[in-house]
Amino acid sequence: MSFYQRYIVPRLTHLAMRQRQLLPFRQRVIGAAQGRVLEIGIGSGLNFPLYGAGVKSVIGLEPVSELLNMARRRAEAAATPVKLLDASAEAIPLDSGSVDTVVTTWTLCTIPNVAQALGDMRRVLRPGGTLLFVEHGRAPEASVARWQDRLDPLWSRLAGGCHLNRKMDDLISDSGFRIEALKNTRISGPRTHTFLYEGKARPR
Repeated sequence: MSFYQRYIVPRLTHLAMRQRQLLPFRQRVIGAAQGRVLEIGIGSGLNFPLYGAGVKSVIGLEPVSELLNMARRRAEAAATPVKLLDASAEAIPLDSGSVDTVVTTWTLCTIPNVAQALGDMRRVLRPGGTLLFVEHGRAPEASVARWQDRLDPLWSRLAGGCHLNRKMDDLISDSGFRIEALKNTRISGPRTHTFLYEGKARPR
């Protein structure tokens, strides 16, 4: 792994995720979590202070060691018990049916085999458990989507594997989930980067 990928990209990711306009989305998604929670791609731990009284514990999964190191301080200060896992979402080291809620916030764009990862999230959720998500992805406008496809190969190399053109609702539905709520929003910024999918799904 290059110096840029190991040290620069994690810090750029942390700065990007601290944008003030993203906070309301985090608050809604994290605020809906209940019970034993698995958060996929915890990054630097920005979500930890947002978990409410209905959450018994949080398992934070993160494969990038630099981000995991940044998250440790926030985990120690969190009101909710947090356990950190250095692991990949494609092979979650938890028992089947062992968590009540899975949370992803701007994470599914970066997972190399996202379908396999969503399948493993479905495996670890208990029957009736919930997947809560907010992600950026493929825009509905054909002209914007074409630019996403053009930019994606270069962008993914510069941005630590982040993809611009994944249609998140289809990926989730095709991985054995039933989407119960979905809201699409466009935030400020380049139109290729700012179309959001926010919602809730359960295993079928």
